[in-house]
Amino acid sequence: MKSLKMRSSALAMTALMVLLTSACGSKAETATTASTADTKASTPSATTDTKKSAEPVKVIWWHSMSGELGKAVDKLVADFNASQKNVIVEAVFQGTYDESLNKMKASMDTKSGPSLIQVYEIGSRFMIDSKAITPVQQFVDADKFDLSQLEDNILSYYKFDNKLYSMPFNTSNPILYYNKDMFKAAGLDPEKPPKTYEEIATAAKALSKDGKSGSSFAIYGWFMEQFFANQGVEYLNNGNGRTTSATESLVNNEAGVKTLTWWKDMVDNKTSANLGRKTDDTKKAFLAGQVAMTLDSTASLRGIVSGADGKFQVGTSTLPKPADAKEGGVVVGGASLYILNNKSEAEQKGAWEFIKFLTTPQTQAWWHVNTGYFPITKKAYDEQLVKDNLAKYPQFQTAIDQLHNTKANKATQGAVMGVFPEARQIVETAIEEALTGKKAPKEALDGAAKSITEKIAAYNKTVK
Repeated sequence: MKSLKMRSSALAMTALMVLLTSACGSKAETATTASTADTKASTPSATTDTKKSAEPVKVIWWHSMSGELGKAVDKLVADFNASQKNVIVEAVFQGTYDESLNKMKASMDTKSGPSLIQVYEIGSRFMIDSKAITPVQQFVDADKFDLSQLEDNILSYYKFDNKLYSMPFNTSNPILYYNKDMFKAAGLDPEKPPKTYEEIATAAKALSKDGKSGSSFAIYGWFMEQFFANQGVEYLNNGNGRTTSATESLVNNEAGVKTLTWWKDMVDNKTSANLGRKTDDTKKAFLAGQVAMTLDSTASLRGIVSGADGKFQVGTSTLPKPADAKEGGVVVGGASLYILNNKSEAEQKGAWEFIKFLTTPQTQAWWHVNTGYFPITKKAYDEQLVKDNLAKYPQFQTAIDQLHNTKANKATQGAVMGVFPEARQIVETAIEEALTGKKAPKEALDGAAKSITEKIAAYNKTVK
């Protein structure tokens, strides 16, 4: 495995620990210049023939899908293994995204690591800097694989200098969920949900009565990142860390202060309940009919609609933004698949064959319907399975439209930095400080920006 080009080993360990041990868990279901990620691994050849092997090539896939999602992963693997005889994939659950990355770090100088690993989107900068991967683009080029069949706004997050480093796997973004019955009772039109900060605030006042709150949004750094993108505003300097490596956090700019002030005003006037950092808590309050509006992942849609069945009708709307905001949209969340470069060419090619299987319309249709994640393949929407699911859960059309209507730019492509997990925690602390009155929104975000910028500087010193 190729090691990081470190200026000092002490700084290298600091950077790895910053990323891996301080990272927060993904709350929603649940990214630099390409030159830093070029590897010396041989380019996979389109003529590599795994069929010539006497035995099937074995591919070890580390993933972080537990519970029902884990069962869905096992089904995908079983279907692939049954579909051909040249590659055998073995899926190994490695705990949370953070735990899996810790294990990968420990295996970097050995052969004990995986052939393929699922990494959350905010680990993208680290994965590229690690030089532990063979960019997926090499296999795409060798096979002349048509990337145009995949969703552009999903692929863009994982592209750097127009090179694809990993293949999107589980993808989601946030939407507004609202209680249509509570809207009717408050004299609001349930078919015309609020779409701006101002409309949310007005609706929340009308909905806050009889001991119930008009809204509740979890204190989640992912939401702040999305609020920036939806205003067409970059979260980091240097093109969101994509033109060149980021050196400064911009979380304390006008977009950030405006967002946090809007949020705090609703908490202060008791039209939005502060239930803390967990989306599970806001979801429970929403399903209990205690709050009328909440933000959550598109991957939670089926669970929320099913949970409200027999109690109230669930409506969905796009992520809100200020009325005077520029064009923007949402950034994809979730995770992607990386091929490790310390494995044989045949094993890497086997991992690529599995990835191609995962991108087929039929596979993506099944994955979408059974998990709630977006299909990454456009033609998956033509599958009857998806059409039937959309008829059952029409609320998902909001998510589809929001993704497709997102304006492509550096803001919506998503920010990238090597200390993203810790940065999220820092932003969450700042939001908490503002909502609880410990600091004014600008002061809280100024402190967060300073701290994140310092963390970025420390990380950047560890890589050339």
